[in-house]
Amino acid sequence: MKRAAAPEARRRSDGEPRTSLASGLLDSTETDAAGIAVRGVVGRGWRGIPRFDRFHLGRAGEKARSRTIAFPRPGCKRAAVVVDPSGHTPVLPGAVLTCLSPGRGDTVVDATVGGGGHARLLAEAIGPVGTLIGLDVDGSSLSAAEEALRDSPCRVVLIRENFGSLGRAMDAAGIGSADVILADLGVRSAQLNDASRGFSFQTDGPLDMRLDDRLTTTAADLVNGLREQALADVIYFNADERHSRRIAKRICEVRRERRIATTGMLSDVVCGALGADPASRKQKIHPATRVFQALRIAVNDELGALDRLLAAAPERLSVGGRLGVISFHSLEDGRVKRDFRSRQADGIYAVLTKRPMVADEDERNSNSRSRSAKFRVAKRIA
Repeated sequence: MKRAAAPEARRRSDGEPRTSLASGLLDSTETDAAGIAVRGVVGRGWRGIPRFDRFHLGRAGEKARSRTIAFPRPGCKRAAVVVDPSGHTPVLPGAVLTCLSPGRGDTVVDATVGGGGHARLLAEAIGPVGTLIGLDVDGSSLSAAEEALRDSPCRVVLIRENFGSLGRAMDAAGIGSADVILADLGVRSAQLNDASRGFSFQTDGPLDMRLDDRLTTTAADLVNGLREQALADVIYFNADERHSRRIAKRICEVRRERRIATTGMLSDVVCGALGADPASRKQKIHPATRVFQALRIAVNDELGALDRLLAAAPERLSVGGRLGVISFHSLEDGRVKRDFRSRQADGIYAVLTKRPMVADEDERNSNSRSRSAKFRVAKRIA
């Protein structure tokens, strides 16, 4: 595949405390001089892709994890379940197809293509004359998406770019407007399960948390370099952690003696600060969950990127086009809800989801990641 290049320029967010701090830390971040990497793929059909007479991954069993796509039985109203080679299953596949309503010949942007789960469903819907643009900052995710979409029926262009740079990425692909734009704001299972990426406290690994390895600031840099108040602000504003000051104080005490360099060390420090036992059944979530979320958001400027996506979307959607965002925590969902309502009041959008769509019981049981997913959709009307 050929790769075109352009430098990445990071910008500050809208000035809110929770994002301006992260942006200030990351403004000096430089990206690979190669910049945007564009891969063009023209698919010629879905040849060689196994099709199963089962819908739920749990029913299909472990064998299905090494396959590619599972379709429902004839007449079943459920959407297909797409499983990438890592075992990751996209959330709310039926809602995505129903609410975004991609049609033959449409231009679709999957702004967070990941392993290509949603993208493959969208690709089949738009057919041979459609175009699918897939964005992701993670090079390994793009490689997985390239493999997953190799036999897609439509034209596919994959671009290594953050979803917050939607306009620039579409310009690089030669696309002025899209009929459908989808952003799934979750982290891929393959990223969470890779200890070397530092996203999870389940297995010990370097305290990294960069979705884009071209960034220079890691979670360890923040944990060991921020002043106590700034660290408390990151933890509070990015995760609503009410014990943020206590946690930040304990982190600063520990780092005076030794650098906090691994996920296991940070998890132990947080549990110690809270006097919590992560193995206790009284704990609904691991005590370090919110701290890890807050640091990941700060390292990757996730809320700033979401703000930029929401700001750019109206100009990049064709009239009648639809924008769908899948969020996984209240900070993201609140931003999407407020933006959609504001633009509906201005006569730009019609909000198609009065309340966010969530997974049904079957999907929650078969795909635990879907439990916190919320899907909102807006249609451009002017």
